Amino acid sequence: MRIRIAAALSAVAATALLLSGCAGAGTPSASPSPSASSSCLLDAKPGKASDAVKVDGQGKDLKVTVPSDVDIDAASTPERTVLKKGDGKDVKAGDLVSVQYRIVTAADGTVVDSSSRGVDDQLPVLLDPNQQSLFVAALECQPLGSSVVLALPGKLLGEGQKAMVVYAQSTKKLPTVATGTEVAPTDGMPTVKLDKSGAPEITVPKSDPPAETKIAMLKQGDGPTVASGDFVIVQYRGVTWADGKEFDSSWKRGAPAQFQTTGVVTGFKKALEGQKVGSQVLVVIPPAEGYGAQAQGSIPANSTLVFVIDILGTVPSAAPAQ
Repeated sequence: MRIRIAAALSAVAATALLLSGCAGAGTPSASPSPSASSSCLLDAKPGKASDAVKVDGQGKDLKVTVPSDVDIDAASTPERTVLKKGDGKDVKAGDLVSVQYRIVTAADGTVVDSSSRGVDDQLPVLLDPNQQSLFVAALECQPLGSSVVLALPGKLLGEGQKAMVVYAQSTKKLPTVATGTEVAPTDGMPTVKLDKSGAPEITVPKSDPPAETKIAMLKQGDGPTVASGDFVIVQYRGVTWADGKEFDSSWKRGAPAQFQTTGVVTGFKKALEGQKVGSQVLVVIPPAEGYGAQAQGSIPANSTLVFVIDILGTVPSAAPAQ
């Protein structure tokens, strides 16, 4: 799911944002965030190239074929053909959905990325224009359950890049709060209450912070296990132990966040890896496994951090099966 084909993601995102007149979201301290929107960013239309692509088979046997006489690079914009119209609500940027997909090179059909490594040949996708713009372009403004073909000219993917074809089907909308079984609170840890939306309110105890990273389960999920290097999709809120003030929150931005477990501070990484999707985790991170003696945005130097994390999805970083 987390493909990085040169400037593919940023190029399509930039095109979408230019067309919509939107501005990209900023980058918070713990992770990037999507730019949710209720309107279509690109809403690509069908064309000769996308209409000609053949999709055969089902599940892990699904195959995408581009006829040899089709010139995707002849188009100046992405083309999208809807193969099957779903019967759900329209998918939009910022949604979290389960997707079956194949991404292939147009010239020879080589699989660049695939959902085949997911459960039932599906993976969770956060439709973030800044990171997953290919899927935004493919699935946005079509009903849930729709299957589509997106043809992308190489010039839109960056200088010297080859044309690509994306097949994608949105299968279901996924929850944006942890759905696991509640676990009894752990003594000595901050207390957590959830508001009506599921956002956590964190109260820090009036005591010295722990010297080591402490992790407690608030809800126990039963989904796939997060492995080192996975790309995770989460909701989270962070406060400082010293005063309980919020310094970062996906809830405040209005959509989940996604990032690789190896791209965050050590304590946050420890809180994610080995946990199951659907879990809600409380973690207290001392400076040594946080930002240390360096101030980070509104976080003072030598701060102990407290996070509540809802684990919504995880995507293995391994290459897709060919």
